[in-house]
Parts: sequence; C-alpha cells; structure tokens
Amino acid sequence: MRPTAGSTGKRTPPPGRGRAAPAAGTRLGNAGLRACVTALVTAVFFSCGDGREPLVVYSPHGRGLLSLAERTFEAANPWVDVRWLDMGSQDVLDRVKSERANPQADVWFGGPSNLFNQAAAESLLVAYRPSWADLIPARACGEGDFYFAVYETPAVIAYNSEALTAEQVPTDWDQVLRPRWTDQILIRDPLASGTMRAIFGMVIQRGLRATGDTAAGFDWLRRLDAQTREYAINPAMLHQKLIRQEGLLTLWELPDILTEQRKGNPLDFVLPTSGTPVIEDAIAIVRGTARLALAQEFVEWVGSIEVQLMATQQEFRLPARMDVPFDSLPGWAQKVRTKLVAEPMDWDLLSERGADWMSYWDRNVRGRG
Repeated sequence: MRPTAGSTGKRTPPPGRGRAAPAAGTRLGNAGLRACVTALVTAVFFSCGDGREPLVVYSPHGRGLLSLAERTFEAANPWVDVRWLDMGSQDVLDRVKSERANPQADVWFGGPSNLFNQAAAESLLVAYRPSWADLIPARACGEGDFYFAVYETPAVIAYNSEALTAEQVPTDWDQVLRPRWTDQILIRDPLASGTMRAIFGMVIQRGLRATGDTAAGFDWLRRLDAQTREYAINPAMLHQKLIRQEGLLTLWELPDILTEQRKGNPLDFVLPTSGTPVIEDAIAIVRGTARLALAQEFVEWVGSIEVQLMATQQEFRLPARMDVPFDSLPGWAQKVRTKLVAEPMDWDLLSERGADWMSYWDRNVRGRG
C-alpha cells in the first residue's frame, strides 16, 4: 500500500455523525483521559433535552436512514426524542463495552451478527423477542433472543462508473488482485468496520475450507494490501475519494453505493459471482437501559413490515422479513434478490476469532503487501 494524505494506520474511530451527536474522537492512550472525554461529550449530548423522553440509538446506518427513523418514529410518538450517534459497528461495540458501568445507549441498531454475538457473550445486551421474530430466517435470530436481523446487507465490488464501463469491472473477488488494479483500490479501514471485517472474514474462511489453515487467506489479504492505494478512515471519505477517481474500485456494502447513486454520483456495483457475505444487519437492546419498554417499542417498530418497506423504498435496505411480497420491492431490490449468491459464512467462528484475525492483519499485513 502506498501511504497518502488522508490514509490511516492508526486505530481511530470515525467521528460520530448525527443530530446533537458528539464526535467519537480518537483513541487515547491514557484510559483515564479517555473516560473523562467520554463523560464530557456524553454530558453535552444528553443536556440538550426539550422535555420529551429521549431514546438513544447507536448505529452505523448513516444519516439518511437514521434521520428517516427519527422523523417517522417521533411522528408516531410525539413524546419521544430519538437521539442517534452514527459510528462504525465495531466502534459501537467498543463504546457499549466502555459504558458497561453506566450505559448511555438504549438500542444498538445495525451491524453484523458476529459483533452482536460477541456483545451477547459479554452480557452487554438484554434478551427480547419481538413479535416479528418468526418471520425472519432462523439464521438471522441470535441465540438466546439477544438480537435479530432487520436487514440483509450484501457486500459488493463498487467502482467509479465514469472511469470504468461495466465490462471492465472485476466480476469476482480474485479479479481485484490482477495487475490492472494495482494502486487503484480504496478500502475502508477495517478495524472500525463490521462490513470490512465480514469481507476479510470471508477471505480467511475460504482459505480455511480449502487448506485447513488461515495462511492462504492472509496471503490473499496481503496481495490486496499491495493493490490498495489507501485505507479511508470513514465511509464518507471512501465515497469522496472514489468519486474523485483517487481510486477506481472498492469493496463495500450495497446500500451506501445506491445512496451515492441517488445523489447523482458516478458509482455502481457488481455482485461477486462466486458469492458474497450477506450481513444479517441486526438490532438489540443495550443492557442497563433505563427505558426498556421504549427500547422494546422501537425494536418492534423497526421490524414491522411497514417500516421494512419504508427502509427498502427510501434507503435501499433489503428486508430480512420473509413475508415481504416480492412484487412490493423496488426494482433494485428485486434484481439483487434474483442475482445474489450468498457466501456460506461461519458467523460464530468470525465472532470467536475475528478480533484476533484483525489484530494479526493490522500488525503483519497492513502496509506490507
């Protein structure tokens, strides 16, 4: 990887985005100082009340979906003030851990099941089975009723459609390693990203299935690192750099690419032909919430068929519910449902080993390809 301005080699969470949300800040070496900063920004965040009951949501879903959820849920419940903090899903897990003694969030909305599984194992979540739980696939239900998927989020190969035609773009993962793409690939920094951890986890699991060892997967990731121009510190920077043709390809999640298309930006995507991770994008209640009943109501609402369709039609989310009629889905969703090849992922293994894999990648692969 060639270092460039804006790239990062540090484990730095992206800034929070959202109404009344404090910046997530950078990782601090001193734990006491970090705790003081967290307490300060949290105090500012929660001091902006207007008499309504707050509902605090931590989420990686981005301003579009979170603003839509805020407006719609508050319209149905005028006494509620939805306050959301937008950050990477790994950052959500880290923050919920750090706040264990004094929980600030009520709901964790969005992220791959392996991170929710880890949170459940560490007693960070409250068991709650919503009324729609039987209407999603069994694989999308967390053990012990600690979390449930509301969306299915496939990973894709995305590209700048002004610089490349559809015929020029790789149609599968291995093709991004061809010499043609050297120094043309942008990657979201994976340490804070559940999506990138899922993609990297797929690569390592493929190597494990083929050889019984992780070496093959890390060799693939090392070759990808050699192709990588930059690791972008957050999704917004990733999008901007791809739009400006600072790189031509990326590996990322489908909803973000469709959202950029709607803005008129020249991005498009390919569904990898051999299979792609389909993230069971989940929701859960944070243990220790003082607003348990309200958190349960929000979880019920998010998984309702009306809200599932609203998210699909307005914010490009594939519903996890199996009872959503196919002909009620917009054209993009019907196309994806028809062409998508889901990778057989061992999410439990990723939950168990993922942190170690990423630590090894950070120490031994990043910048060494």
